[in-house]
Amino acid sequence: MSLHAFLYGARVSSTLDSPPVPSLDASARTAPRRRTRVLALPEARWALLATAAFLSALPLHFADAPGWTYGPLYAIAYLAGGWEPLLEGLRALRGKTLDVDLLMIVAALGAAAIGQVLDGALLIVIFATSGALEALATARTADSVRGLLDLAPATATRVTADGEESVPVSRLRVGDELLIRPGERIGADGRVLDGTSEADQATITGEPLPVLKTPGDEVFAGTLNGTGALRVRVERDPTDSVIARIVTLVEEASRTKAPTQLFIEKIEQRYAVGVVAATLTVFAVPLAFGADLTGALLRAMTIMIVASPCAVVLATMPPLLSAIATAGRHGVLVKSALAMERLGEIDTTALDKTGTLTEGAPEVTAVRPATGSGLDEDALLALAAAAEHPSEHPLARAIVAAARTRDLRLAPARDFAAKPGHGVTATVDGRVVTVGRPDSGLDMDMATDADTDAHPHPDTDVEGGTVVRVERDGSLVGTLVLADRPRADAAETAAGLTALTGTSPVLLTGDNPRAAAQVATATGITDVRASLLPEDKVTAVRELQRAGRKVLFVGDGVNDAPALAAAHSGIAMGRAGSDLALETADAVVVRDELAAIPAVVRLSRAARRLVVQNLLVAGTFITVLVPWNLLGHLPLPLGVAGHEGSTVLVGLNGLRLLRESAWRLRKSAWRRPNGGRPREL
Repeated sequence: MSLHAFLYGARVSSTLDSPPVPSLDASARTAPRRRTRVLALPEARWALLATAAFLSALPLHFADAPGWTYGPLYAIAYLAGGWEPLLEGLRALRGKTLDVDLLMIVAALGAAAIGQVLDGALLIVIFATSGALEALATARTADSVRGLLDLAPATATRVTADGEESVPVSRLRVGDELLIRPGERIGADGRVLDGTSEADQATITGEPLPVLKTPGDEVFAGTLNGTGALRVRVERDPTDSVIARIVTLVEEASRTKAPTQLFIEKIEQRYAVGVVAATLTVFAVPLAFGADLTGALLRAMTIMIVASPCAVVLATMPPLLSAIATAGRHGVLVKSALAMERLGEIDTTALDKTGTLTEGAPEVTAVRPATGSGLDEDALLALAAAAEHPSEHPLARAIVAAARTRDLRLAPARDFAAKPGHGVTATVDGRVVTVGRPDSGLDMDMATDADTDAHPHPDTDVEGGTVVRVERDGSLVGTLVLADRPRADAAETAAGLTALTGTSPVLLTGDNPRAAAQVATATGITDVRASLLPEDKVTAVRELQRAGRKVLFVGDGVNDAPALAAAHSGIAMGRAGSDLALETADAVVVRDELAAIPAVVRLSRAARRLVVQNLLVAGTFITVLVPWNLLGHLPLPLGVAGHEGSTVLVGLNGLRLLRESAWRLRKSAWRRPNGGRPREL
């Protein structure tokens, strides 16, 4: 749908009696908010207790206080943070699987057994915190999916031969006829049989304004009816509605594991088995040849310490967590270390239009008095705003807001009336003023009185906006143009993403091709795919990924959530984003600054390079210390020093991304000749 198809009128019904109609504000577009409280999760409570106990013990330990002062605190940290991973590890072991969770607990206990209590407690705290974050992310996504289901009403009014009856939506069948009153949510996907109204279907298509619905038009379950009453024939079973398919798509994508994740799990299993086998061998073989128990145990514990994955864990987490912290300072919330890592892997970007590349709300972009009207721009705008002032329609609010921006005085309006899909009429200063669509039944021959050179056709505009006619006493006095403008940094962002990935972004939108093409032209995007439903966006993303691309999808609406979940990585615009989009995405741009997207991708790539560096350092220490202990005699203090030294080294290296310079983008590099990529950190 283009902006020309959006109905124009006030919030009163002209067809059927109805209760007062709520305005179609942004809060009505999103699912009811259901958020699991952090401390409602047992994983979070145990992790908090473990962390608090560890941090309380730390200063006492470093101050050489008596052991009885900090020993119990370390014990609390071990128990609070370790009991659940230990239990899960034992369950996995019972299923003939050995995971790193169990290995980390054993390593922590082994460290404590030879006096390295601090090292073991740190491992416990890291794992407990990671588990809590994973549990929170899972719960919040489930909250949003449940909230999305609440968009569809529980009951609907079904029209029968005997009158009307209220029935549960689940009992609706294809062919049923529904009565949708003003302000009600539509109960099922169907087609309008009778009536004229508007439907706010931003939750499905992402369109920024209510859409005109007349007989023959399709409507979607969960969308909000406007000011008129509609009779709708059900065309899809409620379980197969667009909103239900969105939920299914999100759930399916959330259950799908990325190839990187599967690879890591495979490596974890092999590494855990290898360390356990090495530890048992180093303990058992010397005993078999007569070595004393204490010496064999000490040698085995040394292997457990130097082969412990402490440095490997810190090789990954500090760079990614530092990158997360730096991104957060600049208004980008990245939800996990895995999400930060995946952002740097993308090589293709797909962007939503409404609310992502554009502001997502109409504004007056041109005021054009008709020749001979005797009005200048301010007078024309004030006249239209005065007539529109009683209306709650988004276009009306935009016109009134434009008048207020210019500090124009609005005359009082009397005899206000509105017809959905056509316009409003009011008496202003004793004269009848009509504001409406060019095809609202007004005398189109009067368009010749306007400035036809700048406005060649009455219902189109070179600026790509909605044209509104203003008449006074039946004579055209001018036109207004309203448009959903691209964000100020949209073109810069598209250029930055092109430079980083080597591929121009793809525009995926539910809006019409003409509106999409205009935004694409303004932002320099060449690949445009318009009129897409949520499943169409998912199909487009998966087609790109089947071609070997790793896609970053950027969106803001409920309709974008399936694509956000299906993409290799997803970023949601936070200011106006729906709950489901915010929870499904890997990252959220809180301040709606598009330029932050290429910046966070670049930051992720820097973090991934530091991860590789740290893994090389950790791997080098392990490959030196383990053979040393196996083939020679590695003194325990030296083994501990090497192990701790590698841990500290990789930790400090990872903290480099906390520097302010890690975020800055060299924007001049985005414009390198010959398609060169920007120099990175």
